[in-house]
Amino acid sequence: MTTAMHPPVTPHDRASPLRVGTRGSPLALIQTRLFIELLRPTCPRVLVEHPIRTTGDAVQNRRLAEIGGKGLFAKEIHEALADRRIDFAVHSLKDLETTLPPGIVLACTLARDDARDALILRDVDAPIDPADPFAGLPAGALVGTASVRRQAQLLHVRPDLAITTLRGNVQTRLDKLAAGDCAASVLANAGLKRLGLAARANVVLEPDTMVPAAGQGIIGVTVREEDTEFRELLAAIEDSAAKAVSTAERAMLTRLDGSCRTPIGGHARLLPNGELHLTGLVARADGSFLLKRSMQGPVRDADSIGRELGACLRADCPSDLFA
Repeated sequence: MTTAMHPPVTPHDRASPLRVGTRGSPLALIQTRLFIELLRPTCPRVLVEHPIRTTGDAVQNRRLAEIGGKGLFAKEIHEALADRRIDFAVHSLKDLETTLPPGIVLACTLARDDARDALILRDVDAPIDPADPFAGLPAGALVGTASVRRQAQLLHVRPDLAITTLRGNVQTRLDKLAAGDCAASVLANAGLKRLGLAARANVVLEPDTMVPAAGQGIIGVTVREEDTEFRELLAAIEDSAAKAVSTAERAMLTRLDGSCRTPIGGHARLLPNGELHLTGLVARADGSFLLKRSMQGPVRDADSIGRELGACLRADCPSDLFA
């Protein structure tokens, strides 16, 4: 069924390349090329990347919470998708808002690489104990991060630390660290690995030490809801484990309904017995309050597990955390 706004697809249209929208950072382009290579064998048309500069990339001197939230990494991309200037949009799932614009759907999640965060130090004077990785930071050390989730967990363990906003792509942040802007930083380990920079991590932080962001390490692909042909193509390459864990993590976020000012972490994993285990965290940005809860159940109940854990966390937190 077609409308005046969306005329029928012609043979010429079917022969034209499909445009894959993405942010223009080196990591975003690598992730987009991973998606294109995965889709290419089953897609009858040429796929081309289409970088788009987003507000989240353009404004580098302020926290996302101050300029409108993490949806600013997708706003311009989804506008291009809605206007039919692109056909697919590739995202780091952790940067994708839980409520998408009307007519846009999350149609595919690719296999999770690594959900964990990594601690990177400017100077290493002694070996780091993975069981207590923050103990080696000097008293009052300046840590660079733009994530309130990371900030809250750091300050909860080490309230003496000082936090400075560190934004930019992965290499930019590593360069600022090396230049002395801060003594340490925390970055997503998946991003370091995809960029060939895994060796820069001094210690990889297990989820029990620092709860990751919901969706971290997963590539998500959005399309127009009406494009059933594209949705079928994407369904064929979706990773079932990534779909299950991301469903639980994003359902928890939806139920918590926190803003970018609310430190929230979420990490789901599949257990050997076939069940899904979800850990959620809510905190104050200054680390003075931190609540962590876990829940598990059948994988088929991923959405309800996420919603139930979100409700449990919200009920046990001070109401002002969600103001």
